[in-house]
Amino acid sequence: MSRPDLRPLLLVVSAPSGAGKTTLCDRLLARHDEIVYSVSCTTRLPRGNEVHGRDYFFLSDEEFADYLERGAFIEHAVVHDFHYGTLKATLRDAFERGKSVLMDIDVQGAAQIRRFVSDAPAGDPFKQAFVDIFVEPPSLDTLAERLRSRAEDSEEVIARRLKNAEREMAQRKLYRYRVVNADLDEACRELDRIVSSEQKPSTHPG
Repeated sequence: MSRPDLRPLLLVVSAPSGAGKTTLCDRLLARHDEIVYSVSCTTRLPRGNEVHGRDYFFLSDEEFADYLERGAFIEHAVVHDFHYGTLKATLRDAFERGKSVLMDIDVQGAAQIRRFVSDAPAGDPFKQAFVDIFVEPPSLDTLAERLRSRAEDSEEVIARRLKNAEREMAQRKLYRYRVVNADLDEACRELDRIVSSEQKPSTHPG
């Protein structure tokens, strides 16, 4: 349900692989029915039980290119030869329904959105709604331990993930908020405090 007493947010959450971002986001959604996950567009084919409009908007290369040419995306990227992007219209529709939108996105996508809202005129709903949060491990050593404990990746893959994590963590100061996930329950409480504070209309009177 919508909450007229809460202002809609554009929540952008980034983290290195293994920092616990997905678990934190899932728990946040479970506690806040006024927040919905952003549904992105992609040119790849559906996998398994994925449904168009629920998991992704599955587009042809031509459809994606048309949206891109019209400047319809707030962010977009190429991943493993497929195009991904978030439509501004999808976010506006959620805002109009009184919903906040949660975007689980990497630092490059977050940078695109940050530039967009920075250039947007005063009063633009995206500018007013934007809140970016970086989830980080206590240290790279802790992150390495977590990745190895999964027993899912080779040492070569783990080394690559750690190198990427170091690069991503170098950008954490660009985010308005940082949540250190040393203890999952405490990190969940901290994320909830941030969101609840930002949702209050009095926080941003302009």
